[in-house]
Amino acid sequence: MATSRTGLSWRGFPVLVGCILALLFMVLTASGGTAQTGSPKSQERATDPVNRLRMRIDAGEVQLAYDSIRGYVPALLAALDIPISSQNLVFSRTSLQTDRIAPWAPRALYFSDDVYVGWVQESPIIEIASMSPSRGAVFFTLLQNPEGPPRFEREGTTCLMCHESRITENVPGLIMRSVLADRLGYPSKEVHQGQTTDRTAFEKRWAGWYVTGTHGIPGHAGNTRAPELDSDIRDRSDYLSSFDFHAGGNVTDLSDNFDVERYLTPHSDIVSLMVLTHQVRIHNLITLARRSLAAVDRLVRAMLFVDEATLPGPVQGTSTFVKDFTARGPSDSQGRSLRDFDLEQRLFRYPLSFLIYSDQFNALPDFALNRIYDRLGEILTVAEPGEDFVHLSAPDRRAIYEILLATKPAFADRMSKVEVP
Repeated sequence: MATSRTGLSWRGFPVLVGCILALLFMVLTASGGTAQTGSPKSQERATDPVNRLRMRIDAGEVQLAYDSIRGYVPALLAALDIPISSQNLVFSRTSLQTDRIAPWAPRALYFSDDVYVGWVQESPIIEIASMSPSRGAVFFTLLQNPEGPPRFEREGTTCLMCHESRITENVPGLIMRSVLADRLGYPSKEVHQGQTTDRTAFEKRWAGWYVTGTHGIPGHAGNTRAPELDSDIRDRSDYLSSFDFHAGGNVTDLSDNFDVERYLTPHSDIVSLMVLTHQVRIHNLITLARRSLAAVDRLVRAMLFVDEATLPGPVQGTSTFVKDFTARGPSDSQGRSLRDFDLEQRLFRYPLSFLIYSDQFNALPDFALNRIYDRLGEILTVAEPGEDFVHLSAPDRRAIYEILLATKPAFADRMSKVEVP
């Protein structure tokens, strides 16, 4: 599929990390080296969001309206229940669509708990990554053609050369990067080595992305690019050490950078980006956890936000994303939810990943689910859970445990069968 070092990675291959997965957000797919191209009907049961939607379209239950500016994007987001407020904007030129992506024409990325949609202005396709409960990320394209019914095409053969590799731990997964772009949007140098996760220092996140919202000092690396061309930068390491990455902090209006009216919303909300950063990693680890108990233990730690970088101060977005995201619940009888935000020192008020409710998580094999539930039960109830979990106070752990008992029946059932301190 088109590939992007800063956005969803699709068709193509890059230059920064061997394949296209250089900058920000890339998605991999198909496992075991199996090609994903061809008819989705013949290769995948309707267990992921896109295949379920395709079947509803084929049955005449859903019709996608075609917009004169954005094609199927608005209707597709509505059909997949993806909030417009999730919009993130990537301006780094790192895919086969480099002639269409630029600081003045960023790629838009929208997401929900289990599907990602990428849109580039005047592109003939919409890019989609759909999370299959059993296989991980599965890629599709939707042709921007109003003639005839919408057609989802399965993608993957080219993607697999890069996106089921060492950097993804040989599973179909997603990648998020932070890379300095030059004045035309071409990537120059990684700001943070490797994937951007909850553990990445705030000041090294999101180079190559537009970011709207307010925050403490030091800020993030978004909204900035080198004033030179990449070819004019002789010593990239030296240049990087002296570059002011925080000059683009506390931005609430992007209209000086591009025509925001062409997008569904003028925002690239900082809180949405923080959630995206978290869930990309968790999706990958859920896919990996199907393979071994060691991977399961890594997933538990990540879901509990072990080693999460402390925020430099209060964070506030510019869109309705916080409200839209929180409203998805579920909540316990006290109104508490794993989707409740903190945004003062950390991302969430109750630090356990909301993806514990996802179809992908629920489809894990019994050995993995039982191990996860048992470890969570232990960590959340013992008097001293260990140094790795000191970021969770006793009230935090008690609240998370109670929320799970009330909102996750499978967890409550498991706890009723095991001895909890």
